[in-house]
Amino acid sequence: MRVIDSHQLRFGEMAGPLVHGAKFFDWQLISTQVFAREVGYSFEDLVADDAIPYAPVGVDTTVYRYPAFGETVSVDVEATHVGDSSLELVYEATDGDGEPLSTARMTHVTIAPEGGALSLPADVKQTLADHRVDRTVDAGPGDDPESDPSRFPTFEESFSVNAPHIESSELAYFEEYPRFADVALESFLAADGVSLAAISGDRQPYRIRDWHWEFKSPVRFNSELAVESDVRAVDDDAIRVEHTFRTEGSVRISGVTEYGCFDRAGNPTTFTPDMLTPFEG
Repeated sequence: MRVIDSHQLRFGEMAGPLVHGAKFFDWQLISTQVFAREVGYSFEDLVADDAIPYAPVGVDTTVYRYPAFGETVSVDVEATHVGDSSLELVYEATDGDGEPLSTARMTHVTIAPEGGALSLPADVKQTLADHRVDRTVDAGPGDDPESDPSRFPTFEESFSVNAPHIESSELAYFEEYPRFADVALESFLAADGVSLAAISGDRQPYRIRDWHWEFKSPVRFNSELAVESDVRAVDDDAIRVEHTFRTEGSVRISGVTEYGCFDRAGNPTTFTPDMLTPFEG
């Protein structure tokens, strides 16, 4: 199902010449809302009943290319698994020529007002089953390579999670999490004397590329969110980081993120040695 059609990238969505990495999360959120409306289980109806619609449980994503300013992006969504209360969707973003930009697989549940996952209504479950496709999707980082944990750095940054008082769900926004992780990374680089403005040019480094994140419990507004980053492996193609998001000492999100380097057209390239120096002891 085509849920975003030829959206033109514009100022406010960019980080330098390429789209901001958090936009891939944003497109998933927008796409889920359109898909939900089409299958008769809309965000609007669920929010009206004080439920929290389509909360993420797990997400795996691979970015093949970052689109540049002025390009167009389309997103197609397919249901690949329908459970009693969970729904797995696959999101494929393509450019104006129909070439792939990213593939994501995300599992959702809807949280009841009193907590716990709502069962899908029988008619909605049947509609989703009618939409379901049988396919295997390869997305996210590969297996964890063997490495010496003492060789690479660990760093942490904390954020106050706030939002306008009109927000009904009282939960942190899905697309904010990669931004928090990016800020933690940029703060680490700045402490090491690395200026992103100075080091970026023909290469656009430290862009989120592959990730597997598991959402264990919600991050609520007015909480202090600690983002712990444990670098696990570094090579010319990727910087692999284990991320843990905590509030009040409890793990809310955990996973593995790989950052890559891209050229100004958005194609993957390699890091320069200077770009990797801050991550090696």
